[in-house]
Amino acid sequence: MKEAGMSVPVSVGALLQADLQEDPAYRDDGLCVVGVFGKSNMQVGPLKESLLNTLADKNIFPMFGSAEDGGSADSLIQAFYDQENRVLYLLLSSVCDSRQLLRACQSLGADTSHSDAHEVWKGLERQHCLHLLYMFSVCHILLMVHPNQTFDVSYDRLFRAMDALRQKVLPLIRAAIKDCPVSKEWKLNCRPCPPRLLFVFQMNGTLKIPNGSESGGNPEKPKKHSPRRRLQHALEDQIYRIFRKSRVLTNQSSNCLFTVPANQAFVYVIPTADEDPVSSLLIQLRSNCILTDQEPSVTVSGPRKYQQMRRSARQPGSGGDSGGLSVVSQLVDCSLKEFLWQHVELVQTKKGFDDSEGRNPQPSHFELPNYTKWASVASKLHQVLISNTDEELAELAAKVQSQVKVLDGFLDADSKFSENRCQKALPLAHSAYQSNLPHNYTTTVHKNQLAQALRVYSQHARGVAFQRYALQLHEDCYKFWSNGHQLCEERSLTDQHCVHKFHLLPQPGEKPDVDHNPPILNHNSRGRSTCSCNCGRKQAPREDPFDVQAANYDFYQILEEKCCGKLERIDFPVFQPSTPDPAPASNQAQQPPCEGSGDAERLKEPSTAQSHTPGDTSLSLALSLGQSTDSLGPYGDGDGPENQVQPKRPSLIDRQPSTVEYLPGMMHSGCAKGLLPKFSSWSLVKLGPAKSYNCHTGLEQPGFLPGSSFLLPWDLVIRSRSDEDAGLSEPLDGGASSWPAPNKSLIGKRGSTGGLGRSRRRDDMARVFVGFEYEDSRGRRFISCGPDKIVKVMGPGGAKDPATRVLNTDMPLYIPSPSQGRGLKPHFAQMARLFVVVPDAPLEVTLNPQVQPGAPPCPVFHPEQTDIVLPPDGLWVLRFPFSYVTDRGPCYPPKENQPLSNYKVLRGILRAPRLILPHSELSVI
Repeated sequence: MKEAGMSVPVSVGALLQADLQEDPAYRDDGLCVVGVFGKSNMQVGPLKESLLNTLADKNIFPMFGSAEDGGSADSLIQAFYDQENRVLYLLLSSVCDSRQLLRACQSLGADTSHSDAHEVWKGLERQHCLHLLYMFSVCHILLMVHPNQTFDVSYDRLFRAMDALRQKVLPLIRAAIKDCPVSKEWKLNCRPCPPRLLFVFQMNGTLKIPNGSESGGNPEKPKKHSPRRRLQHALEDQIYRIFRKSRVLTNQSSNCLFTVPANQAFVYVIPTADEDPVSSLLIQLRSNCILTDQEPSVTVSGPRKYQQMRRSARQPGSGGDSGGLSVVSQLVDCSLKEFLWQHVELVQTKKGFDDSEGRNPQPSHFELPNYTKWASVASKLHQVLISNTDEELAELAAKVQSQVKVLDGFLDADSKFSENRCQKALPLAHSAYQSNLPHNYTTTVHKNQLAQALRVYSQHARGVAFQRYALQLHEDCYKFWSNGHQLCEERSLTDQHCVHKFHLLPQPGEKPDVDHNPPILNHNSRGRSTCSCNCGRKQAPREDPFDVQAANYDFYQILEEKCCGKLERIDFPVFQPSTPDPAPASNQAQQPPCEGSGDAERLKEPSTAQSHTPGDTSLSLALSLGQSTDSLGPYGDGDGPENQVQPKRPSLIDRQPSTVEYLPGMMHSGCAKGLLPKFSSWSLVKLGPAKSYNCHTGLEQPGFLPGSSFLLPWDLVIRSRSDEDAGLSEPLDGGASSWPAPNKSLIGKRGSTGGLGRSRRRDDMARVFVGFEYEDSRGRRFISCGPDKIVKVMGPGGAKDPATRVLNTDMPLYIPSPSQGRGLKPHFAQMARLFVVVPDAPLEVTLNPQVQPGAPPCPVFHPEQTDIVLPPDGLWVLRFPFSYVTDRGPCYPPKENQPLSNYKVLRGILRAPRLILPHSELSVI
């Protein structure tokens, strides 16, 4: 590039690529680089270009011209090299200028979405920051131009963003310029010196500068400072305080992005431009002509020319200021060129800038390079920061671009505002989602609450981040729901929900896996209770069961290993497979018709439990239980066993015994014949001989309430056979006819009272002890002597109440626990065991338990074997099931508002037919 080619500005990229032929007289002189950037409004002429014309005293940029055709919308740096004054001007134009902003808007198009347009503007701002960082890295002095007299505080955010970006890319820039022929300080700090930033403001039409004197019309006594000068001082104070508060300016200038002088003016206010552009041109022409007339005949260049211009401008009558001020005003107000050249002098005389403050200020580095050295560094930085056309520096340029994201937190005000609004709206939406929300809930509730949360969110959230945070709201609500709040659709056998989120059950041999999606877990309601083993001698805590095997078999099997595993027992028949892979029997063909609705959900409430028996009458139900029609309780008024009949089962679907199919649930009155479960929910064990029970001390087992561990006596008559009573037999099952009236004795043939005489009947008594034990969830146990009465023995002698009352009535399956605790929710005690002490006598006691755990027509549950004869001389314990489950679902315990009379253990659980022995055998008893 020849010297003649420098009469017009060129892009900095073209300047660095060209082979500039410098004048040998200036080749070794130092080069001062001045950068110009800022904003412009929709004015007649571009402000920054007209300032460069004034500073260079040449018409470099056309005042009314337009941008080059084909120019891009991103930032552009144009260069003008003034070799005579040894100053290189760099002019930055960007979207902050009206022309480039118009070009960028035209490139977007009408169909561009809001989010896409926002991304375009963010890209332009990031590009503008990279160009600014380049100028702050290669310039000694920078002029920030603003189109009015008010400081734009957004520059504070811009400079903090650039400072953060510079700290990020500083190692990359050092790697790029490590081979350049400059000093070590320049390579370390990646700039010739901390650049000094000057501010140029243009006064708009709202603030006018008077042309006359301000001292009462006396020009001989001018005021010390003009209004424009006072405005400049106020702006300097304001700018300095803002940058010091935000830590953009610190005491050590070498660490700052830029510096401002402490003892020199760094703000200049340009007076209001004349409304007539022709008049402005004439004033500028007259000013140039006056300066030319006063110049000496010898041509002077460089700093000496500036000093001569400065002296001539101070002479009276000269028009050195472009604003056409009076003589009085020019004595205190300098021109723009004088304002700039007092800082350029410090650079060209190699004095540098000493802008550090504090008690121990550290001198900052300074270097005045010639054009060749400066161009070598500027070319490397241009490749890394802007152009990215050099393959050797391509990797560094890519790393620089990856660090530009640090600008987003400073520059993207719209996104920051939108994110702040959306972040403030998220807690409100979360509160709306969690309002009146149960701990566990279903998918329907989740969707309803999410819709409500989105309505609240849309009322407060604004901006480009709306959609992103709306998706985050979806994710947060789903995570909240799935993190222990998504309801597992299973309830325990005690009607408590599983607290786990939706999960899968582990298969046989598979371990639980929480990290699996969905997790593999066992059901858990976090409910715990205390329960006793089969024989009742050991208590242990148990988890709330969710299946019948865990409720009625697994827990007791674990305790059997520690307590009652070696006791004598009567085993109930269970399924014995003949194939290695047996299958559960199909339940569809086994279901008899049920009364009322056929909805299986009715089984989930005990008050509406479905029956698995046909539409039976009270008589058929009594026959199925092995009872006489005279002792039906609520189904009949008779209690006597005289007309006892053989039990008859309801009509069921006949099936042959199977060894390949098993009963999937418990045995009850609605099951098909020939099917057995894989395990028994009942247990019958022998604690010891009859003498192991002491009627004076009761059962010595844990958990019993004081005085409530005594069994009830049941006296049975054993009659001798005489000649007169031969062939007569009378069953003794505890009925009313088996016992004489109080204070009355049996009358013989001749009307005499008791006593044994010849040819009279001789009776002997056998005492059986019976106890219905109840146990609540806290392990409190007691024996009941009636449907609403607890055994309470305070002194010696044992229980006085006979067992006939509990044997001849339907005992409740659940009764209120005598120790309710402090909670409002009532606690129920459940029938857990039946204790029977059979003496060592020729007596036959038959066990036939029947349980109806719900309101009719609920099925009746019974063991796999009925009419079990208990051997003599033994303390037997029948353990009832913990839960009652049909193939349609569990029979849940009663609620607070449900009558307990619907849950009962049917009468006739024990029968003892009267045994008649020959007279000669009575001596054995």
